[in-house]
Amino acid sequence: MRSTPSTRRLRRDASARGAHFSRVLGYLRRMSYAALQAHYRTLFQLRHAEAMLGWDEATMMPAGAGPARAEALATLRGLIHERATAPELEDLFAAAEAEGGLDPWQAANLREMKRAWLRETSIPRDLVEAASRAESQSEQAWRVLRSANDWRSFRPLLETVVSLKRETAQALSARLGLSPYDALLDGYEPGARRAAIAPLFEELRAALPPLIERILEKQSRETVLVPPGPFPVERQRWLGAELMSRVGFDWTRGRLDVSHHPFCGGVPTDVRITTRYDEEDFQTALMGVMHETGHAKYEQNLPAAFLEQPVGSARGMSVHESQSLLQEMQICRSREFIELLAPLLEQAFPRAVAREPRAFTPDNLYRLATRVKKDFIRVDADEATYPCHVLLRFEVEEALIDGKLRVADIPDVWDEKMQELLGLSTRGNDRDGCMQDVHWAAGLFGYFPTYTLGALTAAQLFQALTQALPGARDDIRRGEFGGINGWLREHVWSLGSLLETPELVRRATGKDLGTEAFLTHLERRYLE
Repeated sequence: MRSTPSTRRLRRDASARGAHFSRVLGYLRRMSYAALQAHYRTLFQLRHAEAMLGWDEATMMPAGAGPARAEALATLRGLIHERATAPELEDLFAAAEAEGGLDPWQAANLREMKRAWLRETSIPRDLVEAASRAESQSEQAWRVLRSANDWRSFRPLLETVVSLKRETAQALSARLGLSPYDALLDGYEPGARRAAIAPLFEELRAALPPLIERILEKQSRETVLVPPGPFPVERQRWLGAELMSRVGFDWTRGRLDVSHHPFCGGVPTDVRITTRYDEEDFQTALMGVMHETGHAKYEQNLPAAFLEQPVGSARGMSVHESQSLLQEMQICRSREFIELLAPLLEQAFPRAVAREPRAFTPDNLYRLATRVKKDFIRVDADEATYPCHVLLRFEVEEALIDGKLRVADIPDVWDEKMQELLGLSTRGNDRDGCMQDVHWAAGLFGYFPTYTLGALTAAQLFQALTQALPGARDDIRRGEFGGINGWLREHVWSLGSLLETPELVRRATGKDLGTEAFLTHLERRYLE
């Protein structure tokens, strides 16, 4: 057919309309991503408020306010869930995913939004509110009942939490195509699966018991003097704050307080650290503060341009735990850090040092900081026995969520596994056994494995760091943390959730996560 002026004009008009439609479609797609950004910015602000209410509950709230606070948090979490599952999000995701012009950070942000949305839309609001209410009531009761060693009163509260958590896990499992326990684990460490964790934990289970025995045999021939107290709380706080400043904590965006269980909370622009003090032992609180400071430095150095977006958040709890354990175990229990610490102890506790100066020498303090002991309490455990505490909890909570273990049987199973792993019995001592942690009371099932995954990651990162910065250990001795913090900022902190965890570890260390660096670290520190 011959082309005529009118047909050519029609073709031009059609082409123009097509180009216009493409421009409109591209604009709408960009608007979809912008709308998602605005939506998740609001969610961030709501969660900011939730974090502050949670911090206040743990540190400042009077006991009589507990029931009202539980209702307030349940309502707020319900509102957050309602917004996180808004019906329009599905269409916005479809439109934004069809767009091809997102940069790597935007694409990763969209991935993390979608991940969070899939989890949120798996759980109905009434279940979210019921679980929140039960967890608040359980956690508040735990603070009293643990100290009273009252498992009988605590058990029905925990049974309610576990029942609701199983229901939550089933809902997530059906939506995500994961086993119920993997669905919970994925909430703390995206992409983590039991099938990948099990081989690492099996290696540790085989390697650690004989290694611990060798360390204990060697240390049995060493003399360690316990520094004499008392160590006034206000001086312990000064010491902790001084060291927080030296290692890089930003006091304009954070604070240090007291709680029943040490934690790091808040948001990157307002980080809240807590600890607990014992006037007869400065080391527990100090190392607890240093541990939480590792968490805090990570939060304070997340990518500033994306702080209100999912991609700007920390990359899962195993990476988060790696930062606290790298700070506490790799750095603060090193001989170099102890040499930095010794003169500060003399400033903090001059009377104690004058009473027994030999206890405060760097050599004695290092032996004290690296003492290995089979003990009941996870948070006080040394780095060699700590994974045993995690293995126990991992196995118990797996069985609970899988329905293979009743809450009523936890004390007996706990005692059996404690004897198996560390040769200790907790029969009749639930306070130092299955009631010692707040995690299950607060519904945090799936969290415990990240502690040991974090220890493995910390050792592997520090090994890579010291290879890249040969003078890092001397910097620690001098109290100069700019180089170390700079390396961590480049390879971990500033990346937020841009990369999946395995890729982040590979890029930073040159290899997949394994047990070699951790076991090598233990051999060198404790046996060489």
